[in-house]
Amino acid sequence: MDAIITLSQLYPAIFYTLIFLVSLMVGSFLNVVIYRLPIMMERSWQQEYQSYFTDGDTSLDTPNAPSQDDTFNLVKPDSTCPSCGHKIRAWENIPVISYLFLKGKCAKCKVAISVRYPLVELFTAIACTFAAYQFGATPQALWAVVFTYVLVALLFIDLDKMLLPDQLTLPLLWLGLLLSTQNIFVGTTDAIIGAAAGYLSLWSVYWLFKLVTGKEGMGYGDFKLLAALGAFTGWQGLPVIILLSSLVGAIAGIAIMVVQNKGKSLAIPFGPYLAVAGWLTLLFKAEIITTYLDYVL
Repeated sequence: MDAIITLSQLYPAIFYTLIFLVSLMVGSFLNVVIYRLPIMMERSWQQEYQSYFTDGDTSLDTPNAPSQDDTFNLVKPDSTCPSCGHKIRAWENIPVISYLFLKGKCAKCKVAISVRYPLVELFTAIACTFAAYQFGATPQALWAVVFTYVLVALLFIDLDKMLLPDQLTLPLLWLGLLLSTQNIFVGTTDAIIGAAAGYLSLWSVYWLFKLVTGKEGMGYGDFKLLAALGAFTGWQGLPVIILLSSLVGAIAGIAIMVVQNKGKSLAIPFGPYLAVAGWLTLLFKAEIITTYLDYVL
């Protein structure tokens, strides 16, 4: 690690270029995670239901339940065109470049490919390169890039499915706590208090809202995500994250309700706003707090 950091400090342009290129490739993999992980979770739930409740009675099987022989994970089956089933070859899966070369269409059936795939790749690469630049050629930069990868996946999964998988939020939480033992971003005490306070703050709001209205205002995934963000930014970053996410979420929520004309019944995921606020806080916590205090005082 020290050798990599030293070389990166000697040749920063190469360091940032590598971050950008690697993040493009990781962004391509994140497209797979964003699409497949929720399906993998749904299949797991269906299989658990079958094992607990059907007890060999096929009449109680859930419809479209997956066969245990079906392999579906982040590696298999191979990626295919959703329209014609054409197996995507390696040269057709180069981040951004393949999309431009194929003019946004399947190589076989010529049906349009969603522009979201290259946009996620570019978004991941730009966000990670910016995060690395903010921290410079340091260990913080490399861990900030990993932090960004996970947040990108969580952001888009929550937008699509209103789901924040434990498979992502919990490892992010443990990683933040482990990094605190080396004072990468914050110290251990700040990280532990941040994780606990992050979880309990939204947990308290959830139960207060439920007792008053009888409805669930958010999911447990939001609690775990804020706990993970607290582990990375420390308890000092939590007010900034909550303020930013609530402000942006309220503005976006009102705009969406007005545009879609669905009123208060519209369910809006909170995870994306937490993710963006947490990312900004990790990069600019000191600046945001200083600016706020200067403005208020």
